[in-house]
Amino acid sequence: MKKDDPVLRQYILITPAKNEGKNLPSCITSVANQTIKPVLWVIIDDGSTDNTPEIIKDAKKKYNWIQSITLEGGVRDLGIHYSYVCKKGFDFAIEYCKEHEIRYNYIGHIDADVLLEETYFEDLIKEFEKDNKLGIASGETWSIAGDCLIHAKQREDLSSGAARLWRKECFDDIGGYSLTYAVDAVTNVKAKLRGWKVKRFKEYKFTQMRITSSAEGLWKGWKKQGETAYYLDVPPLFVAVKAIRYLFKKPYYIGLAFLIGYMNSYISRKEKSSDEEIKHYYRYMRPQELKKFYWSKFKKLSR
Repeated sequence: MKKDDPVLRQYILITPAKNEGKNLPSCITSVANQTIKPVLWVIIDDGSTDNTPEIIKDAKKKYNWIQSITLEGGVRDLGIHYSYVCKKGFDFAIEYCKEHEIRYNYIGHIDADVLLEETYFEDLIKEFEKDNKLGIASGETWSIAGDCLIHAKQREDLSSGAARLWRKECFDDIGGYSLTYAVDAVTNVKAKLRGWKVKRFKEYKFTQMRITSSAEGLWKGWKKQGETAYYLDVPPLFVAVKAIRYLFKKPYYIGLAFLIGYMNSYISRKEKSSDEEIKHYYRYMRPQELKKFYWSKFKKLSR
């Protein structure tokens, strides 16, 4: 097949949704307006109690490339349950494509509160076409907070879980979507350890209709991030440094919430990840990456 063959640009997409009646319609419009649309989009209703099921039903009538599954659901949770919901969606989508002989080269995920530029997925696919070692890619995250648009600055080698694509070969190589806390970080790490590049492209942006980790309030969301850091076996020194850094960012209390989440887990001796590959990365490899990253920034500033 030629490089510009449209089959090579086909992708499938999943979206978890729980009580997203306010945001999901805009997200659906955003995906429908893509210059390259998904060949399949699976929306997972995680036991919603608002009008989310009706919105999904109407979308399926309007677009034949939208399918859905419904789970019993429970309390909104960005931990193991979140990865469980997403995995159910990926498993369904992959099996659906097998049954209906739908071909695809990329596997994507967007959250239900995300708005995309019209060329978002086309732009990411073009980056994959430039580099056959690119395994996971996303654009830059912006969030709506009241009347403001906030830029969530992060490292270029950390793709955002809210709106990203995997190369199918990379997705298969890392064993698919993991059932774990911090699943976005874990899949990034597993891809890197297998020689794939992971990249966040600043020139392509997407917008979240709420601030990251704020679905159940920022305090609860950042406590959960602290608990996740403990689960991944992040060294206490790096947790402390990160918490202090967050104390100088608005809202200033998120650093405290992050630290409390970590310390509560530490004192309670909560369960840690059993994945030795991931624990080794966060204990030994991640600290070295961070040292190199901040040293390069320091050298640039000192020139």
